[in-house]
Amino acid sequence: TFSNSLGEFDFHIPPECKNELLVISMLGYENLQTPISNLIGRDTIIFRLNKAVQMLDEVVIQDSLDGGDIARIALSRIEQNYPMTPFQLDGFYRDLKKIGGTYFSLLEAAVQIYDEGYEAPKNKTRLRERVGLLEVRKSLGYNSRFTKYFDQNNLLEDLLLHNNIRYRQFPDEESFYNSFKRARTSYFNGRRVFVISQRQSDIFLRLYIDVRNYAIIRLEYERYYDNTIIRKKRDNVSKYIYDKKIIDYKQYNGKMYVNYMNLESKINWYDEKTDSLKFETELHQELLINKVYTDPKERIASTKKMRKYGLQYQDEQYNKIFWDNYNVIKETPLDKKIVADLEQLGALDEQFDNY
Repeated sequence: TFSNSLGEFDFHIPPECKNELLVISMLGYENLQTPISNLIGRDTIIFRLNKAVQMLDEVVIQDSLDGGDIARIALSRIEQNYPMTPFQLDGFYRDLKKIGGTYFSLLEAAVQIYDEGYEAPKNKTRLRERVGLLEVRKSLGYNSRFTKYFDQNNLLEDLLLHNNIRYRQFPDEESFYNSFKRARTSYFNGRRVFVISQRQSDIFLRLYIDVRNYAIIRLEYERYYDNTIIRKKRDNVSKYIYDKKIIDYKQYNGKMYVNYMNLESKINWYDEKTDSLKFETELHQELLINKVYTDPKERIASTKKMRKYGLQYQDEQYNKIFWDNYNVIKETPLDKKIVADLEQLGALDEQFDNY
C-alpha cells in the first residue's frame, strides 16, 4: 500500500499472510520490518522510522559524476532495469474533480493493467497498455452538469501516458542533460540514491536514481503552461495552467515496476470576449499498484467487459463487501474536506449504491 501525506495507511492482511513480515520503506530512512503476527488484534499502531546514516571510512572517495552524467546513464539503462517482457498489474485508481474550489465528483476503481514490456514506443503519445475493470464506484457528482468542462476520455489511460520512463518522454538535446544539478545522496531500501534535479522557467524535474544500477525509483515533475487556448465551449475558452505529478517505482524480481502515480492538473475557463476568469477546474488522479504478475497467461484476466470506452461510463452495481476489504489510499485531514464537499448530496456509501 501507500501512505498518505501524514504517513498513515490502512492495510488489509489476508489470514494466510499472518506469518509474513510487514516492511515499511521511505526515502531517506532505514527500512522497518516487523512480524505481522505481532500486529494481529491491534487497531492503531505507530511505527517510527530511523533516519538512514552511513558510517564513512577515514578516506572518502567521491565520484566525479555530475547530474547530467547520472541522467544519461539512467535513461540509457531503461531496458536493463525495467521489464522487457509482458506483465500485468492489479491496482487501485481514483480521480477527483474540483470546480471553483469545491470537489464535486469522485470515481474509484479496482483495475488490471497489461503491458507487453518497456520497449521504446514509436509513438510516445499512444497508449501501449491494455486496461481492464474489476470494480468501480462513483459519487452522484459524476452526473453533474460541470463534468462537461472536463475531458471525457478514459482518465486512467490518460494517467498511464504520463509515465515518462515507459514512454521515453525526455528531450534528446544536450541542454536537457546539462541543466541537471546534483544534490546530496539519499537512501532508500538500504541503498544509496542519487538525487538530481533541474529547474527552468516553466518546468521542474527531480529524479531519484539507485546508485548501484542507475534505476530511476522516483520522479517528481511540475510544468506551468502559457495562455494557449485548448478548448472552447459556448462563450468560454479554457487554458491549461499546470501539471504536477509524482511517479514511484518499486523493484520486483529484479525489475522496476510502477508502484504509485499521482497527477494534479489545473485548467481555467475564461470569457472569450473579455478574457476575464470565469471559474477554475482541477483534476486529481492517483494509481496505487497492489500486485505484479510477471508471467500473465492472458492479456487481461478475469475482468468485467466495459460497456464503453472510459471508466466513468461504467455503471456496475456497487460492491460494498469488496471495497470494505480492499486496499485504498488512506484519507488525510484535507480529504475530510473533500468528503464534506462530496457528501452535500448524501453519504458516500449511499451515493455509490444509488449511482
